[in-house]
Amino acid sequence: MIAIVDYGMGNLRSVQKALEYLGCEARITDSAAVIRDASHVVLPGVGAFRDAIDRLRRSGLDRAFTEAAASGKPVLGICLGMQLMYEVSEENGLYEGLGLLPGRITLLDAPGLKIPHMGWNTLETRACPLFDAGTPQTVYFVHSYCAQAVNGDTAAVCTYGKPFTAAACRGNILATQFHPEKSGSVGLSMLRRFAAMS
Repeated sequence: MIAIVDYGMGNLRSVQKALEYLGCEARITDSAAVIRDASHVVLPGVGAFRDAIDRLRRSGLDRAFTEAAASGKPVLGICLGMQLMYEVSEENGLYEGLGLLPGRITLLDAPGLKIPHMGWNTLETRACPLFDAGTPQTVYFVHSYCAQAVNGDTAAVCTYGKPFTAAACRGNILATQFHPEKSGSVGLSMLRRFAAMS
C-alpha cells in the first residue's frame, strides 16, 4: 500500500487517482501508524513552506515521514513536498525543513521570466529509479521556489532562466519539483517505476 501524507496542504486526490489508475492501492492518510505500515510513502504539497512544515510538525507527520525514509522504504516528495525534504527554505523567511536532502530552497533565479514558473518544460535526466539517463522528459511545473543548486543528488535538471534541480535521488529518497501526476504518460511512467521499487 502507498500512503499519501495528508497534512492539510496538497493535491492529494490527483496523486491518489494517478496511482489508482496504475493499479496501485493508494491511501490518503494523516495517521502515523498507516504510514509506518505502508510499503511506499508520498509527500505531496501545494502552498507555502512555512505553513506546510508547521502543519507537519504539529501533527507529528514529519517524524512519521522521516522514519519511513530512514527505514529504507521508497519515499517521494512532489512539488512543495520536495522542498520540505531539504534542510532550509528561504520562502518568506528562513525555515528549517526535514533535512532528508542537503541544500537550500530559494526563489527561482529567472531574470526577465514570469514567476511562478507554470507549464510544461523539459528535463535533462541522470540515472534514477524514476527514469533513465539522457532521455528528455517533458513535465508540468507550478512553482516559484526550488533547489537552485545542482549537485550529486540531482537526478534531473530543468532550465528556467538558470538551471535548477527538478528531481533529486538519494537511495530510497526521491523528489520531483514538477507534478508527475499532471504530466501525462511521462509522469505516469515515473509513478509506475516508483511503485515498483522495493
